[in-house]
Amino acid sequence: MSSSRSTIPFGAHAAIQTVAAPAVMAAAPFLLGFGQAAGVVAFVFGVMLLGLALQATGPRRTIPLSAYAGFDYTLAAFAVIGGFAVGIGTGEWNAATFLVGVGACLAALTASTRFSVPASA
Repeated sequence: MSSSRSTIPFGAHAAIQTVAAPAVMAAAPFLLGFGQAAGVVAFVFGVMLLGLALQATGPRRTIPLSAYAGFDYTLAAFAVIGGFAVGIGTGEWNAATFLVGVGACLAALTASTRFSVPASA
């Protein structure tokens, strides 16, 4: 019995991050009514994610592809730890749940991504 594992292409991974980052850093804190601490954590996370996503594809990539997954997992950990810190420190459990969920989604996206690009890219 053979099993095929479907993975997300690296370009789609970067596109998902490019769309998600502005939503996390700008829309979510205002629409969900985050407090100051949660807003700062969400904004910093979104800025770092957008910066990482924008330089991901193309011939002028500044971060080696081999290190990209490590940066993604680090950002996911930042969101989870930041979420717990916001929840414990301020009692904003809605914001904490959102940040932990975003971190978990990023970890899942990273785990399901095929980190390779065509030779021409």
